[in-house]
Parts: sequence; structure tokens; C-alpha cells
Amino acid sequence: MPAKARTSTEAVVAAGRAIIERDGLAALTMLAVAEAVGVKGASLYKRVPSRAALVTMIAEQVTLELVDEVESAIGSGDPAHELRAFADAFRSFAHRNPGTYPLLFDPDQGAVSPEVRERSAAAVRRVAAALAGPEHELSAARLLTAWAHGFVSMELASAFQLGGDVDQAWEFALDRLAAALVVTARPVAGRVSRTRTGRT
Repeated sequence: MPAKARTSTEAVVAAGRAIIERDGLAALTMLAVAEAVGVKGASLYKRVPSRAALVTMIAEQVTLELVDEVESAIGSGDPAHELRAFADAFRSFAHRNPGTYPLLFDPDQGAVSPEVRERSAAAVRRVAAALAGPEHELSAARLLTAWAHGFVSMELASAFQLGGDVDQAWEFALDRLAAALVVTARPVAGRVSRTRTGRT
């Protein structure tokens, strides 16, 4: 009768994620993970082939968790509310996962599969389309993602050093983004669309 497995892939990923959250990505080693789950290194490699593979597995888990939270938050149909629900869910997740959250935007450290990447983009593209219209969906999605990621990254790094209320700044930006993107969705008289001229 074969010996009972002393760990699982799920336990290995959870242990690796906990190490990153506690001590940072540099502290993630296969030896540290093996010790955390109580196995020898050889047994660990039966579950995960390399540190890089483990980082990718963690990145995919974190990405899908964020997607689940965003998808649960949006759905009202009101564009401004959808923006706020997306952004607040994004920010809350980043604050609860400050160590592993950066893996979402670091392809060298956690290159997720195309399927996971596509799903991660779907929710924000839905919000962007509701705000700015289908013709501006991708550009608006990139704007929202870049702003939200930049803002929370600065928060996590304690980079807002000029005083003032950071939460108020977040609300201010959300209001302005909603107003600007909805206006973008309306055609401007006398302006020729770049798409119509064949330029991108």
C-alpha cells in the first residue's frame, strides 16, 4: 500500500503565499516552503517543479480571487456604481494581500496563463464599456487599471507623503473618472474619430 501523501499542491501554494505575505517574495524558497508544509525537498518537487512554477501558481490563485471579488461587487448596471464597486473591491483586495498583490502586474515573477489573464480583464472591460461605450472599452479599461494599480501601489508603499486624506483623494478620483469617461462616450461635434481614419 503506498504511503499517504504528507502534503498537497494546495497546501504548498498556501504555504508559499503565506511566506510572501509575511516576509516578501525574496524569502520564498523551496526549502522554506518544504519546512512550512513539513516535507523534505524531494517530496516538494513532486508537487511543484520549481520556484518559478510555484510563483506562477500563487499569482494565478491571487488573480482569480481578485476576479471573483470584483465580479461579486459589480452588477448593478449603473456605470458610476460599477466603477466604484470595481475600484473599491480592487483596493480592498490589495490591502488584504499586500505581499502577493504585486504579482498581478509582474509578468517576470508570475506569468499567468492566457486564460486567467483573459478572465482577469473581462470584469474591468465590462465596467469600462458601461462607462465609455464599446468603442472605447479597451482604452478605458487600461486607464482604470493603471489608475487603481498606481494608487494602491503608492498606498502600500506609504508613498503619499504630502498630507491630506487619502480616502478623500480616492473618492475624488472616482468621481472625476466617472464623469470624464461618460463624457468620452459621447461623440464630439466636428471631431473625426481616429478609428475612422484607420489610425490606432
